[in-house]
Amino acid sequence: MWLYIALFLLWMRAGLCKEMTKTLNPIECTADDFTDKLDSGKTLFVYFGHEVSPTISLFLVQLEKSAEILHDYGITVAKVNCSKELVAKFCTGEKLMKKAYLFRSGEILKRFDVDTVFDVNAIVSHALFAILFDEVRYVQSDADLQALERTARGKMDMVLGYVHMLGTQEHRSLMETAFVYGAKYQFIFTTGGPILEDLGVNLSSRSSGVWFLHCMVHKGFMNPVTSDRCPLTPMKKPLSTLGLYSFLQLIEAPLVSEVYDDPNSVQPPQSPHLQVPQLFLFSRTSTKHRDLETATALAWRLRGVALLVLVHRESPAVKTPDEYNAAYRLPGQGSEIMYLTLTKLEDVVEILTNKEMEDEYEEEEEEELHLSDNLDDEIENSVHKNRGNALNMESITHLTSDNFHTSVSQSSLTVALFYLQWDAVSMAFLSSFIETAEKLEDSNVEDVQMAAVDCGEWTDLCSAQPASPLPVPFQPITAFPSILLLRPQESAKHYRGMLGSEALHRFIMLSRPASPVLLSSQEEVMSFLQEVPGGYRPDKVLGLFKTHSHTGVSVFVEAAESLRGEMLTGLLTEELAEKWATDHDVDLPALLVFPSWRKGTPPSPLPLPSSAEELRTRVNAELLHTLPELTVENLPSFLSMGKALLILFVGEEEGEMGQRDNKAVVEEMRRAVGTGGGRMERYLACWIHLGRTPAGVSVLESYVTTLPTLPALFLTHLPSREEIYHYPPNAPIVAQSVLQWLQRVKDGTEPPAGRLGEDHWPPVVPFYDFLSVMDRELPGYAQQKTPKSKVASWDRHVIFPGRFAAEQKVWNSFVGWVGFNQDHGFKCGSWTSCWCHS
Repeated sequence: MWLYIALFLLWMRAGLCKEMTKTLNPIECTADDFTDKLDSGKTLFVYFGHEVSPTISLFLVQLEKSAEILHDYGITVAKVNCSKELVAKFCTGEKLMKKAYLFRSGEILKRFDVDTVFDVNAIVSHALFAILFDEVRYVQSDADLQALERTARGKMDMVLGYVHMLGTQEHRSLMETAFVYGAKYQFIFTTGGPILEDLGVNLSSRSSGVWFLHCMVHKGFMNPVTSDRCPLTPMKKPLSTLGLYSFLQLIEAPLVSEVYDDPNSVQPPQSPHLQVPQLFLFSRTSTKHRDLETATALAWRLRGVALLVLVHRESPAVKTPDEYNAAYRLPGQGSEIMYLTLTKLEDVVEILTNKEMEDEYEEEEEEELHLSDNLDDEIENSVHKNRGNALNMESITHLTSDNFHTSVSQSSLTVALFYLQWDAVSMAFLSSFIETAEKLEDSNVEDVQMAAVDCGEWTDLCSAQPASPLPVPFQPITAFPSILLLRPQESAKHYRGMLGSEALHRFIMLSRPASPVLLSSQEEVMSFLQEVPGGYRPDKVLGLFKTHSHTGVSVFVEAAESLRGEMLTGLLTEELAEKWATDHDVDLPALLVFPSWRKGTPPSPLPLPSSAEELRTRVNAELLHTLPELTVENLPSFLSMGKALLILFVGEEEGEMGQRDNKAVVEEMRRAVGTGGGRMERYLACWIHLGRTPAGVSVLESYVTTLPTLPALFLTHLPSREEIYHYPPNAPIVAQSVLQWLQRVKDGTEPPAGRLGEDHWPPVVPFYDFLSVMDRELPGYAQQKTPKSKVASWDRHVIFPGRFAAEQKVWNSFVGWVGFNQDHGFKCGSWTSCWCHS
């Protein structure tokens, strides 16, 4: 371990440029530094350019995001500002700003058109492909493949990968795996040609594929490979880095395992990458050799589908009745064994193959499009549902650099979606955006214009640098998809809500009225309080001021504008304000808050804060339910309060009695909050319904080793501690008992039930630790090495295990309900929806 740390620190000290910062963003080098480091022989991916132009701004964003990833492969990303530093041969000529360069050993290894390396996947895949060019062989025909098989026979197994297009996620996954396993397997690559027909690929499908070619004589095989061709095993799951690694581990598993225990005593595979069915065949002493031959032949047929175990019946530990000659265990079903009496082996092949096909179909529904690691439910389903279908965009206006100002000026409110056609998240949300536009159109909402900007085509507009002399009312768009609300002569407002049609529709309907609305009569006030725009019942806030010139009016107006779309705000002054102040026994200036969940009760009065931010905070706190239900929508706002979470978990009701029981325990918790008074201010008490929010089950299981009896009460996210406290499971949840339990926690006499996960990002799962994988497969391989190719030497650096953890942050604590994906500019809850981020 210390050796790895030392290697890492030494490598960091030998950084590319003196300007290298702790972040791994592209580094702007001086001409002298670039020349010095180029002579050192390090591998560099460099872009030379003048001032950032509209057409190149999006590329630079992707370049920054790829820097840390390429750093893990020993490639340093840099950029040279040719307007400040003149580098001969690269800072002059027509190709300036249109090319990126890959250097190795002081020489240009590859030139890339900027249009080719258009995103992170493209940059990483093309860079690795260029580095591995002499190691990863390219084939187009079966004759090409057969020639490689003859060369590899008895020496090395091979991995053949097919991707329909370069620069994709699949291409990147194949290159990353080849980088790790290149010394163990010969990787072969194809993008099409006659070989696809020989492999049985559906030419009309755009799906990628991987095949493992067994060209070596493997230990445990009954006979050496004798045919002219290497036996071939297809990878049945979609191509991804994790999927390919799991496939290779499954291939390396023993062809047949022999045991002397009963199948019930044989542990299922512990490694997540070996989660496939186990097939047990029973052998007798008199037929031992024939049984082993049969098992081996069957294992070849089930290669990559199931693990085969040969059970020796002569062992006294085997208790299975003689009437059974086979058994199987499916993954994810514990130790349950299904016993069979087979008359022919085809029966079990059909059972396991059909089961594998069912599982494959289900997994394709979830993984097929390879969205970022944690894009769940609504996003994945939307992309899958609309794949291959052209979207009907007649209900939205297409904004361009030419018509932007004209289109925005002709509508009181323009809702603009900025998207990229090659970004899966953008295209997924585009269908929801169109659905919202059609819903507004059907409702005869004429004062809202729904519009979209394709930032892949109109880069100057998205970079806020259109050719028009008129400035645009927003900053450059760097996260996709992004939604702006545009009004004539006003600055744009970002929509930061959930990425779903219902949430967007609600926000738009609440954004249509002025904020605040100037109310001058009692009738207008009553109409305002009864208003339900679009059928939604929003929260409402009234600001009461003696005059329009009161200094607090500007504070209220600023806060009301920031709250626009979330709630409705109204402004009362003079006699009308004094009347409402008298009726509700408050002094001017004041606020009256009307929570939407509280009906038939007086509003909550608040004094006027000194700042808009404080006003917003107090209003949101007042709108909070006494005991709110925790959902994915309100989770971010709950966590932002910085309070300890007192969470009541209730299960899905079974019948009327279950509903009464859940209602009673929730009411008891509400009584505890009310009885506790000031003592409860430090906690945010809430409850979660596991029937409506099933992902809460995983969170609950992360708190304790076994799922507790419901209802269950937990205290977590204490501001100063990481402990998790579990209310005594055998004690009834009674208000007074809950308060006493909280007091014991405060006094330090209550033992914790566990701890939240530490705030660091190790590999998500053990087999993401590529450094360990490389050392295990070939000791010393993770160190700098000389490639097999004849090209000048270069460094293949350590792949540090934190990279995948940074890409897929699986939180071990309650905050783990939220996954971050800044590549696509949104936060995605691992339940059903996503929300934009600032």
